[in-house]
Amino acid sequence: AEAAELRARLRAVRHTVLVLSGKGGVGKSTFSALLAHGLAADETKQVALLDIDICGPSIPKIMGLEGEQVHQSGSGWSPVYVEENLGVMSVGFLLSSPDDAVIWRGPKKNGLIKQFLRDVDWGEVDYLIVDTPPGTSDEHLSIVQYLSATRIDGAVIVTTPQEVSLQDVRKEINFCRKVKLPIIGVVENMSGFVCPKCKNESQIFPPTTGGAEKMCQNLSVSFLGKVPLDPQIGKSCDSGQSFLAEAPESPATLSYRSIIQRIQEYCEQHHLQEEKIM
Repeated sequence: AEAAELRARLRAVRHTVLVLSGKGGVGKSTFSALLAHGLAADETKQVALLDIDICGPSIPKIMGLEGEQVHQSGSGWSPVYVEENLGVMSVGFLLSSPDDAVIWRGPKKNGLIKQFLRDVDWGEVDYLIVDTPPGTSDEHLSIVQYLSATRIDGAVIVTTPQEVSLQDVRKEINFCRKVKLPIIGVVENMSGFVCPKCKNESQIFPPTTGGAEKMCQNLSVSFLGKVPLDPQIGKSCDSGQSFLAEAPESPATLSYRSIIQRIQEYCEQHHLQEEKIM
């Protein structure tokens, strides 16, 4: 009955993409937000961004929605909209203050994730982007289990170039394979920094073992691309603006657009294959 309920609610969602990372601080929430902005740039597409990072919900701040509240209607919880075609849901909207700590055990977290999937009225959605917490714990198992009632196109894994980050990404890839979650590919974030004055490139996080690209070759996983550091990304996140719109000529924006296009192509291909099977 529970699976049928989730299936009924999510029937109108065409593509679902999970954004994962092995460790915190690699820019996963920033990537989720910019992926949603990039997809919503096509006004014919309806995009939803679901933040299930229960203890560290940064999506409301990044999307410029801090202080917003969730409203209930006859058909369920209404998402908070950034644009007409971009809706957001996060535990951050349920807290009385952005500084409130969420001190919950696993079952309560799992219950809220289920509630988000069952009770949020997204309407017709082309892309549902799910921003997850770091690691491979309760929240990840829950979202994969609940979404298995419908279908998941796959996961995008975000890392930085250094070995200490790649070590945890290997665990994340292993997790995806164990729970039969397709991997769309890996994104290497904070990959080099080009000085705006002298134009020299510096490796802030040196790829001592060859970086994400080499790791993807070794593990037979798709490498989606590298996103260089740009100080404007941090500024845009703090002010709740879309970096892609604020810095359209930045090398980081060009990288993001290329990666987003590859994710879209994968999702369309995945959809066609599913239709053939059915």
